[in-house]
Order: sequence, then structure tokens, then C-alpha cells
Amino acid sequence: MTHGLEPTEEYDGSITVRLLDDESGTEEIRCSSYEDAIDRVKECQHAVTAAKIVAGDGSVVFTSADMDIDDWERVWRREKRRQSVQVEDHDCPHDSVSCFADDLCVQCQIDNVRDEY
Repeated sequence: MTHGLEPTEEYDGSITVRLLDDESGTEEIRCSSYEDAIDRVKECQHAVTAAKIVAGDGSVVFTSADMDIDDWERVWRREKRRQSVQVEDHDCPHDSVSCFADDLCVQCQIDNVRDEY
């Protein structure tokens, strides 16, 4: 029997923040979570040429040359929340594969507004 809540996510420390500087070279910081990586990028992004977050599989999921860390964090948190919520079934009458009960396609949104009036 466990006491308290079990963590919903586990990281093996394979998330890396890579700081690239034209003068001092590259520095890699291993992080325990994406939250930690985001904080590290926020601390260092203005002191280096570019900052990157690299996932455990080696893919670059964020680079400061392409996007602002605050914008990326909002998208990341929204996607994390969306994946953790139980979503009710929704059959789109317009057969849109990207239409969900909590994130309707544009045509379904238009239908909902039209139905209200």
C-alpha cells in the first residue's frame, strides 16, 4: 500500500537543456523534468546565442531561435492537460479527424453558434 499520491510522470534525467554560445561554446544541463528544463531556459536564454530543450530520444522539442519559451510553455501545458483529461466521445457530423468534444472543428463551432440563435 502506498501513502500519498503516485507521480503521474517520471523522467530518467534524459531531458537536456543545450545552451549554445558563440563565444564559450555549448553547455548541456541534464534536467529532471520538462518544468525544470523550462525554468533553466528562462534563466539562461538571454545570456546565450540559442537555448534548446532536447528530449530523451534526441529530438529537439524547443529552440529559442524558432519560438519564445513562454509561448512554447503554454502550448506544452495545454497539450499535457488535454492528454490527461478524460474526453467524452464525439462523432463529428463533418467527418473531421481533428474534432473532439473539448476541441471542436471550425464547422462544428459554427454549427453550435447557429444552433444557439
